[in-house]
Amino acid sequence: MRTLPSRVGRFTTAILLGCGMLASAQSLPNEPRRLTGSSVTAAYEGWFRNPDGGFSLLVGYYNRNQNQELDVPIGSDNRIEPGGPDRGQPTHFRTGRQWGMFVLNVPADFGQQRLTWTIVANGQSTSIPFSLNPDYEIAPLREAAVGNTPPTLAFDERGPTVQGPLAMIVRRTATVAMPLTLTAWVSDDAKFTSASGLRPKEVGSPVTITWTKYRGPGGVKFENERPKIEAVAGGKETFNGKAVTTVTFTQPGDYMLHALINDLSGPGGSGIQCCWTTGLVSVSVAP
Repeated sequence: MRTLPSRVGRFTTAILLGCGMLASAQSLPNEPRRLTGSSVTAAYEGWFRNPDGGFSLLVGYYNRNQNQELDVPIGSDNRIEPGGPDRGQPTHFRTGRQWGMFVLNVPADFGQQRLTWTIVANGQSTSIPFSLNPDYEIAPLREAAVGNTPPTLAFDERGPTVQGPLAMIVRRTATVAMPLTLTAWVSDDAKFTSASGLRPKEVGSPVTITWTKYRGPGGVKFENERPKIEAVAGGKETFNGKAVTTVTFTQPGDYMLHALINDLSGPGGSGIQCCWTTGLVSVSVAP
Protein backbone atom coordinates (compact mmCIF):
# COMPACT_ATOMS: atom_id res chain seq x y z
CA MET A 1 0.00 0.00 0.00
CA ARG A 2 1.24 3.46 -0.83
CA THR A 3 1.89 5.68 2.15
CA LEU A 4 1.06 8.87 0.26
CA PRO A 5 -1.15 9.70 -2.70
CA SER A 6 0.70 10.07 -5.98
CA ARG A 7 1.72 13.54 -7.11
CA VAL A 8 -1.02 13.37 -9.70
CA GLY A 9 -3.45 12.25 -7.00
CA ARG A 10 -2.49 15.10 -4.66
CA PHE A 11 -2.77 17.64 -7.45
CA THR A 12 -6.13 16.25 -8.55
CA THR A 13 -7.38 16.18 -4.97
CA ALA A 14 -6.40 19.81 -4.40
CA ILE A 15 -8.17 20.91 -7.59
CA LEU A 16 -11.33 18.96 -6.82
CA LEU A 17 -11.54 20.00 -3.20
CA GLY A 18 -10.75 23.62 -3.93
CA CYS A 19 -13.41 23.76 -6.61
CA GLY A 20 -15.96 21.83 -4.61
CA MET A 21 -16.19 18.95 -7.12
CA LEU A 22 -19.89 19.62 -7.60
CA ALA A 23 -21.79 17.08 -9.61
CA SER A 24 -24.12 17.87 -12.53
CA ALA A 25 -25.76 21.27 -12.96
CA GLN A 26 -25.41 22.69 -9.47
CA SER A 27 -24.23 26.13 -8.37
CA LEU A 28 -20.81 27.21 -9.61
CA PRO A 29 -18.07 25.32 -7.73
CA ASN A 30 -15.78 28.31 -7.45
CA GLU A 31 -18.33 30.67 -5.94
CA PRO A 32 -16.67 33.24 -3.63
CA ARG A 33 -17.12 33.05 0.11
CA ARG A 34 -19.89 35.26 1.44
CA LEU A 35 -20.98 36.10 4.96
CA THR A 36 -24.18 34.06 4.59
CA GLY A 37 -26.27 32.39 1.91
CA SER A 38 -23.62 30.13 0.33
CA SER A 39 -23.48 26.37 -0.08
CA VAL A 40 -21.93 23.56 1.93
CA THR A 41 -19.95 20.96 -0.02
CA ALA A 42 -18.66 17.55 0.99
CA ALA A 43 -14.89 17.06 0.68
CA TYR A 44 -13.38 13.65 0.01
CA GLU A 45 -9.97 13.22 1.68
CA GLY A 46 -9.32 9.69 0.42
CA TRP A 47 -9.56 6.04 1.44
CA PHE A 48 -7.47 3.55 3.40
CA ARG A 49 -7.46 -0.17 4.06
CA ASN A 50 -8.62 -1.75 7.31
CA PRO A 51 -7.19 -4.90 8.92
CA ASP A 52 -10.44 -6.81 8.26
CA GLY A 53 -10.01 -6.34 4.50
CA GLY A 54 -12.58 -3.56 4.20
CA PHE A 55 -11.97 0.10 3.55
CA SER A 56 -12.64 3.44 5.23
CA LEU A 57 -13.48 6.56 3.25
CA LEU A 58 -12.34 9.73 5.02
CA VAL A 59 -14.70 12.67 4.53
CA GLY A 60 -14.84 16.34 5.53
CA TYR A 61 -16.73 19.35 4.23
CA TYR A 62 -16.44 22.99 3.20
CA ASN A 63 -18.95 25.56 4.46
CA ARG A 64 -18.39 28.57 2.21
CA ASN A 65 -20.18 30.95 4.55
CA GLN A 66 -17.91 33.16 6.63
CA ASN A 67 -20.42 33.87 9.40
CA GLN A 68 -23.18 31.28 9.00
CA GLU A 69 -23.06 27.93 10.75
CA LEU A 70 -25.84 25.65 9.57
CA ASP A 71 -27.89 22.77 10.92
CA VAL A 72 -29.13 20.41 8.21
CA PRO A 73 -31.05 17.41 9.60
CA ILE A 74 -30.62 13.94 8.18
CA GLY A 75 -33.06 13.43 5.32
CA SER A 76 -33.52 14.67 1.79
CA ASP A 77 -31.28 17.70 2.45
CA ASN A 78 -28.48 15.73 4.12
CA ARG A 79 -28.18 12.21 2.80
CA ILE A 80 -25.57 9.63 1.83
CA GLU A 81 -26.68 7.01 -0.67
CA PRO A 82 -26.87 4.13 -1.13
CA GLY A 83 -27.44 2.76 2.33
CA GLY A 84 -28.54 6.05 3.91
CA PRO A 85 -29.70 8.67 4.29
CA ASP A 86 -27.96 8.42 7.68
CA ARG A 87 -24.43 7.06 7.55
CA GLY A 88 -22.99 8.95 10.50
CA GLN A 89 -22.38 12.29 8.82
CA PRO A 90 -22.62 15.60 10.72
CA THR A 91 -25.81 17.65 10.79
CA HIS A 92 -24.09 20.80 12.11
CA PHE A 93 -21.74 22.58 9.74
CA ARG A 94 -19.31 25.13 11.10
CA THR A 95 -17.74 27.69 8.79
CA GLY A 96 -14.74 27.04 6.57
CA ARG A 97 -12.93 23.86 5.57
CA GLN A 98 -13.28 21.03 8.05
CA TRP A 99 -10.89 18.16 7.37
CA GLY A 100 -11.65 14.46 7.84
CA MET A 101 -14.64 14.76 10.16
CA PHE A 102 -15.81 11.15 9.83
CA VAL A 103 -15.28 7.88 8.00
CA LEU A 104 -17.56 5.70 5.91
CA ASN A 105 -16.73 2.01 6.24
CA VAL A 106 -17.30 -0.16 3.19
CA PRO A 107 -16.73 -3.92 2.66
CA ALA A 108 -13.80 -5.60 0.95
CA ASP A 109 -15.90 -6.27 -2.17
CA PHE A 110 -16.89 -2.59 -2.59
CA GLY A 111 -15.01 -2.54 -5.89
CA GLN A 112 -16.12 0.13 -8.37
CA GLN A 113 -19.18 1.20 -6.38
CA ARG A 114 -19.65 4.79 -5.20
CA LEU A 115 -21.28 6.57 -2.30
CA THR A 116 -22.66 10.08 -2.79
CA TRP A 117 -23.21 12.74 -0.11
CA THR A 118 -25.82 15.34 -0.99
CA ILE A 119 -26.14 18.51 1.09
CA VAL A 120 -28.78 21.18 0.50
CA ALA A 121 -27.94 24.45 2.28
CA ASN A 122 -29.38 27.89 1.65
CA GLY A 123 -31.34 26.42 -1.24
CA GLN A 124 -28.18 25.21 -3.00
CA SER A 125 -27.66 21.49 -3.60
CA THR A 126 -24.24 19.84 -3.92
CA SER A 127 -23.53 16.14 -4.48
CA ILE A 128 -20.06 14.64 -4.10
CA PRO A 129 -19.19 11.00 -4.98
CA PHE A 130 -16.70 8.84 -3.07
CA SER A 131 -14.98 5.80 -4.57
CA LEU A 132 -11.86 3.66 -4.25
CA ASN A 133 -10.02 5.55 -6.98
CA PRO A 134 -6.34 4.49 -6.66
CA ASP A 135 -5.22 8.15 -6.75
CA TYR A 136 -7.05 8.75 -3.46
CA GLU A 137 -5.36 6.08 -1.35
CA ILE A 138 -3.99 7.66 1.85
CA ALA A 139 -2.21 6.57 5.03
CA PRO A 140 -3.75 8.54 7.94
CA LEU A 141 -2.15 6.39 10.64
CA ARG A 142 1.50 6.86 9.69
CA GLU A 143 3.38 9.33 7.52
CA ALA A 144 6.32 7.53 5.94
CA ALA A 145 8.92 10.28 5.57
CA VAL A 146 9.45 10.95 9.29
CA GLY A 147 7.35 8.20 10.83
CA ASN A 148 4.81 10.66 12.21
CA THR A 149 1.72 9.10 13.81
CA PRO A 150 -1.53 10.66 15.08
CA PRO A 151 -1.95 11.74 18.70
CA THR A 152 -3.66 9.35 21.11
CA LEU A 153 -6.93 10.41 22.78
CA ALA A 154 -8.77 9.12 25.85
CA PHE A 155 -11.83 10.51 27.61
CA ASP A 156 -11.00 8.75 30.89
CA GLU A 157 -7.56 8.75 32.46
CA ARG A 158 -7.26 4.97 32.38
CA GLY A 159 -9.96 4.31 29.81
CA PRO A 160 -9.78 3.12 26.21
CA THR A 161 -7.83 5.18 23.69
CA VAL A 162 -8.15 5.99 20.01
CA GLN A 163 -5.52 7.02 17.48
CA GLY A 164 -6.42 8.31 14.02
CA PRO A 165 -9.73 9.14 12.29
CA LEU A 166 -11.68 6.01 13.30
CA ALA A 167 -13.43 7.85 16.10
CA MET A 168 -14.15 6.31 19.48
CA ILE A 169 -17.58 7.14 21.00
CA VAL A 170 -18.20 7.66 24.71
CA ARG A 171 -21.52 8.49 26.36
CA ARG A 172 -22.43 11.16 28.89
CA THR A 173 -25.58 12.69 30.39
CA ALA A 174 -26.33 16.35 31.06
CA THR A 175 -29.13 18.78 31.97
CA VAL A 176 -30.22 21.86 30.05
CA ALA A 177 -28.33 25.01 31.13
CA MET A 178 -26.06 23.01 33.46
CA PRO A 179 -22.39 22.84 32.38
CA LEU A 180 -21.02 19.39 31.60
CA THR A 181 -17.29 18.90 32.14
CA LEU A 182 -15.35 17.46 29.21
CA THR A 183 -11.90 16.08 29.97
CA ALA A 184 -9.49 14.71 27.39
CA TRP A 185 -6.12 13.01 27.90
CA VAL A 186 -3.80 13.20 24.89
CA SER A 187 -0.32 12.00 24.04
CA ASP A 188 1.87 12.47 21.00
CA ASP A 189 5.25 11.58 19.54
CA ALA A 190 5.94 15.33 18.90
CA LYS A 191 6.79 14.59 15.26
CA PHE A 192 5.10 16.49 12.45
CA THR A 193 4.31 16.43 8.76
CA SER A 194 5.10 19.56 6.75
CA ALA A 195 4.83 20.05 3.02
CA SER A 196 7.63 22.65 3.21
CA GLY A 197 9.81 20.66 5.59
CA LEU A 198 9.91 23.63 7.97
CA ARG A 199 8.97 23.16 11.58
CA PRO A 200 5.64 24.81 12.41
CA LYS A 201 5.53 27.51 15.04
CA GLU A 202 4.69 26.02 18.41
CA VAL A 203 2.21 27.72 20.71
CA GLY A 204 2.18 25.88 24.02
CA SER A 205 1.88 22.12 23.63
CA PRO A 206 2.64 20.25 20.37
CA VAL A 207 -0.99 19.10 20.33
CA THR A 208 -4.27 21.03 20.04
CA ILE A 209 -7.85 19.95 20.73
CA THR A 210 -10.90 21.53 19.11
CA TRP A 211 -14.43 20.82 20.33
CA THR A 212 -17.44 21.36 18.05
CA LYS A 213 -21.08 20.45 17.86
CA TYR A 214 -21.56 17.53 15.47
CA ARG A 215 -25.27 16.80 15.88
CA GLY A 216 -28.10 17.94 18.12
CA PRO A 217 -31.44 19.78 18.25
CA GLY A 218 -30.35 22.92 20.10
CA GLY A 219 -27.53 25.32 20.75
CA VAL A 220 -24.22 24.20 22.25
CA LYS A 221 -21.87 26.54 24.10
CA PHE A 222 -18.34 25.48 25.00
CA GLU A 223 -16.51 27.35 27.74
CA ASN A 224 -13.49 27.08 25.45
CA GLU A 225 -13.61 25.33 22.08
CA ARG A 226 -9.81 25.02 22.13
CA PRO A 227 -8.87 24.49 25.78
CA LYS A 228 -5.24 24.61 26.77
CA ILE A 229 -3.56 21.23 27.04
CA GLU A 230 -1.51 21.06 30.21
CA ALA A 231 1.46 18.70 30.29
CA VAL A 232 1.17 15.86 32.79
CA ALA A 233 3.80 13.56 34.22
CA GLY A 234 4.11 9.97 33.11
CA GLY A 235 2.97 8.41 29.90
CA LYS A 236 4.91 6.61 27.18
CA GLU A 237 4.99 9.34 24.53
CA THR A 238 7.18 12.41 24.17
CA PHE A 239 4.27 14.63 25.16
CA ASN A 240 1.41 13.72 27.51
CA GLY A 241 -1.28 16.21 28.45
CA LYS A 242 -4.77 16.91 29.75
CA ALA A 243 -7.39 19.41 28.58
CA VAL A 244 -10.57 20.40 30.42
CA THR A 245 -13.52 22.50 29.32
CA THR A 246 -17.28 22.59 29.86
CA VAL A 247 -20.26 22.55 27.51
CA THR A 248 -23.80 23.83 28.04
CA PHE A 249 -26.92 22.85 26.09
CA THR A 250 -29.95 25.06 25.36
CA GLN A 251 -32.48 22.30 24.64
CA PRO A 252 -33.06 18.72 25.75
CA GLY A 253 -32.39 15.85 23.36
CA ASP A 254 -29.59 13.72 21.97
CA TYR A 255 -26.36 15.42 20.93
CA MET A 256 -23.02 14.41 19.48
CA LEU A 257 -19.88 16.42 20.18
CA HIS A 258 -16.77 16.14 18.01
CA ALA A 259 -13.22 16.35 19.37
CA LEU A 260 -10.42 16.93 16.86
CA ILE A 261 -6.83 16.39 18.02
CA ASN A 262 -4.15 17.88 15.77
CA ASP A 263 -0.40 17.53 16.13
CA LEU A 264 2.10 20.10 14.84
CA SER A 265 1.19 19.15 11.26
CA GLY A 266 -1.95 21.26 11.62
CA PRO A 267 -5.37 20.90 9.97
CA GLY A 268 -5.41 18.30 7.24
CA GLY A 269 -1.84 17.28 8.05
CA SER A 270 -0.50 19.93 5.66
CA GLY A 271 -2.60 18.33 2.94
CA ILE A 272 -1.14 14.84 3.44
CA GLN A 273 -4.17 13.46 5.36
CA CYS A 274 -2.06 12.49 8.38
CA CYS A 275 -1.86 12.87 11.35
CA TRP A 276 -4.90 13.72 13.46
CA THR A 277 -7.30 11.92 15.77
CA THR A 278 -11.04 12.25 16.28
CA GLY A 279 -13.34 11.35 19.13
CA LEU A 280 -17.11 11.62 19.63
CA VAL A 281 -19.07 12.23 22.82
CA SER A 282 -22.73 11.26 22.73
CA VAL A 283 -24.69 13.30 25.26
CA SER A 284 -28.27 12.69 26.40
CA VAL A 285 -29.55 16.05 27.67
CA ALA A 286 -32.51 16.12 30.07
CA PRO A 287 -34.85 19.12 30.54
